[in-house]
Amino acid sequence: MLTLSEQECIALIKKGECFHAEVEFGAFIVKIEEYAPIICAAIHNGHKLRPELEKSFLLSDEERFYEEDPYTDELISSFPIQLIGNDSRFEYDLNRAKTLSTYFKTAWDKQVWEKPLSQKQRAKSHSKHQSFYNVLEAIISVIEKQFKNAIVFDIHSYNYKRIEEDTPTFNIGSGQIDVERWGNIVSQMEKQLNFIALPNLDVRAATDEVFHGRGYLITHVNAHFDNTLVLPIEVKKIFMDESSGDVYPLVLEELKAGFKSAISETAAFFVRRYGKKKKTQKADMLSSTISAEVISLDKKLYSLCKTVETLNFINPINLTAQRNAFFKNSYISPNFNYKQLDINPYKFREQLYKLPVDDINDADIQQLYRHVIDNLASKIDLLTTIGTDDFVYNSLKYYGEPSHVDIANARFLLHLNTENDGNGDDALNADEAIRYFKEKAQLWALNCRIEKSSKVVAKAMVNNEKALLLINKNALFTEKELHAFAYHELGIHMLTTINAKKHPLKIFSLGLTGNTHTQEGLALYSEYCSGSLTIQRLKTIALRVIAVKYMLEHNDFVKTYHALMSEFKLEKDFAFTLTTRVYRGGGFTKDYLYLKGFRDVINLAKANSIDNLLVGKVGTLDFEITNEIVERGMIAKPQPLFDLTYKSSGDTVLDFVIDSIR
Repeated sequence: MLTLSEQECIALIKKGECFHAEVEFGAFIVKIEEYAPIICAAIHNGHKLRPELEKSFLLSDEERFYEEDPYTDELISSFPIQLIGNDSRFEYDLNRAKTLSTYFKTAWDKQVWEKPLSQKQRAKSHSKHQSFYNVLEAIISVIEKQFKNAIVFDIHSYNYKRIEEDTPTFNIGSGQIDVERWGNIVSQMEKQLNFIALPNLDVRAATDEVFHGRGYLITHVNAHFDNTLVLPIEVKKIFMDESSGDVYPLVLEELKAGFKSAISETAAFFVRRYGKKKKTQKADMLSSTISAEVISLDKKLYSLCKTVETLNFINPINLTAQRNAFFKNSYISPNFNYKQLDINPYKFREQLYKLPVDDINDADIQQLYRHVIDNLASKIDLLTTIGTDDFVYNSLKYYGEPSHVDIANARFLLHLNTENDGNGDDALNADEAIRYFKEKAQLWALNCRIEKSSKVVAKAMVNNEKALLLINKNALFTEKELHAFAYHELGIHMLTTINAKKHPLKIFSLGLTGNTHTQEGLALYSEYCSGSLTIQRLKTIALRVIAVKYMLEHNDFVKTYHALMSEFKLEKDFAFTLTTRVYRGGGFTKDYLYLKGFRDVINLAKANSIDNLLVGKVGTLDFEITNEIVERGMIAKPQPLFDLTYKSSGDTVLDFVIDSIR
């Protein structure tokens, strides 16, 4: 952060330059990441008191803190233009006129000064007050010239325990607002604030219920500008203990995210009605610049976690030998061996949770990284218990387990007739499959490698770290299967791998929370879009759900194998592969997510564009912020290899079946 004088700050603003600086000996902070028609201010956030005044100051730190508005800077941290007061309102109050900004002797019925401030002391404080408003005027002048209109969100907090009546969580003060002109904006802000959800708290927004917005900031702006609206907003101190000053981090985190949404939605509404861009969306109100803090954290996270890919460690390295032994030795449970984990789990977790997530200002991007870090901590628990009794517990923690609905969907599919499914009987081996996949990769301009392997359980699998498609050397494919696998493995898994590597944010290569569910669902959806999804393929996916269910019930490889064989009349090699998939590692529940993910992606595609799921290893949990990151221009919008818009397949039976999946 820079240290600038008022004059230096104003000079940069007039040139339209972006900067982040403390102004006038740290009296206040100006942060401009991008010039936008939205300005956010937290003028009572500060707690500083210059040393020469402390000698005669009578209030304790706790008493001072009680009447200040701590953490209000956090509520506006997501926005491109911020003005934050660092000095305590007891030195000078930015929400009072300059001559009234210094308290003579008392405030809130408490004596503040041992003796009144001298004229010289008051003049120094008034000078800092004047500097703040000079800078604010410079910003608004530039914004009005560029955008015609501007909106200022003037954020405060208030102590509520001393008020006997029920009070709103958020109070908008409209006492100095021209409601005939701007009343629809006030109503929109109140509406958006009512959408905020906070943990274990009822939320209510109101206008002029406790405060009427009679502060000086709005007075000053109204006196100097005709095309700028100031919205004074008071937030009830439900995010902290107002008496002790202790913060409630979970409430504050959700409040930050809620404020980001409410302010950006209201600002976009304002610009559509009074600005130059009539198609403005909330993402347009936010900076397109990726902050240095995000870049730094992302780089550290990727460096720490880039080799932590589950399937690299979970596929047995002695699969072929154990398969042969299983069929030769009267079906004795396989004894699988696994690649050694080259990560110190204790050091890994320690480094993971030391990453400076708190340095990220944007509320939703901060939450995105928190989700990923928590998810990676669960993943390392999974990997460190491969081959032990604890593995299945950690698999349940990481992937979950099939619900009654998932089981019912699988049973429904398994009762369908597939005699006329049209799969074809011609079997193509691994070498023929590799030739086909290479042709398809070249056609789609996918820069990747395709090789045979004896260490994969599935017929085909993408190694994300190496952009490598591995083909099971013993696998056989029908022509329709090859077409489906091309769209599944190359069209989705390889494409998202390659796309993720192009972005400045490597988190999309590591994988967002829930990306397995979403990516596998998307890959199956791509088979549907390509016209190669069959009822038989859906039945195979359904069998995986049942296999997971049996694994959790039986905890016995041989018992599950025989149950699947007898109930569904499977071929022995297929039944072995199916059983191996769910018992590898010690009990792997991932396979039920294919069907669940397919259902969820279909439903998502019916309602919205899902193209942004292709930016990398994205999950639906953070799909909204992923969309926002793309819309803000932080990462490039992905281009699908084929149309992902939902439409009828033309096969009435298939469409009926898919629509019947709950």
